[in-house]
Amino acid sequence: MKLEEKVKKSIEKYKMLNKDEKILVSVSGGKDSHTAAWILKKLDYNIELFHINLGISKFSEISLKKVKELAEILNVPLNIVNLKDITGKTIEDLRKKHCSICGITKRYLMNRFGYENGFDVIVTGHNLDDEVSFLLNNLLNWSIRYLPKHLPVLPSHDKFLKKVKIFYEIEEEEILEYAEKEGIPFTTAKCKFQKDAITVEHRKYLNKLKEYNKNIKKQFLYGYLKYRHIFELEEDFQFKECKICGMTSAGNICSFCRVWKIKEFKW
Repeated sequence: MKLEEKVKKSIEKYKMLNKDEKILVSVSGGKDSHTAAWILKKLDYNIELFHINLGISKFSEISLKKVKELAEILNVPLNIVNLKDITGKTIEDLRKKHCSICGITKRYLMNRFGYENGFDVIVTGHNLDDEVSFLLNNLLNWSIRYLPKHLPVLPSHDKFLKKVKIFYEIEEEEILEYAEKEGIPFTTAKCKFQKDAITVEHRKYLNKLKEYNKNIKKQFLYGYLKYRHIFELEEDFQFKECKICGMTSAGNICSFCRVWKIKEFKW
């Protein structure tokens, strides 16, 4: 089955998207997010692209170039935000925890942009390899709060938009093969902070296990979907509005404003 057909099947299976929705595709410069945008455009979904310039020397410049190439080929609007314009800093200015703060930053900015600009859903390029490595990491750390959330579709609530992973059941190598065959522009450059991410090591381990059981990743994921209910907890808090930026938050100050020490949010 071709990748496009697999994506169509996943969209139908998990009721991910419909043609009436205004879709914001978060693109990083890499193969996965670019292939997600490429296929959704082929399938005639209403998409725009969203990119965050994180200010990582060389890497961010290369990524932005590829993002612009993609937008031109697909002939779709490209929305770019610069982290430094908002926070006064870049990811490089941080002393530690680059990857975790990068994740917080991306999730916040793409959601805020989408919410303020009338989008219905955010699509990311997360694939099967990403999902099982994140899931394994949360299991190893017994991060119970996050374990129920490894789903292909996270529904909207309050000011959080619906989030969709169209490659939820698809492995990275298949996406790479498709991207190369289609001639999709993307960068193979690696972020210099990637070495800090333990999930990269989890991916290596899972690929090693695949030598013994080629279906190990899907078995792990489908087993999780079957039993994820055991991780669901009664939330003992009510969502609030961040006192600084006004977006939905679990606390008085949202993670983004807290880690970047924001006093007043400005685009």
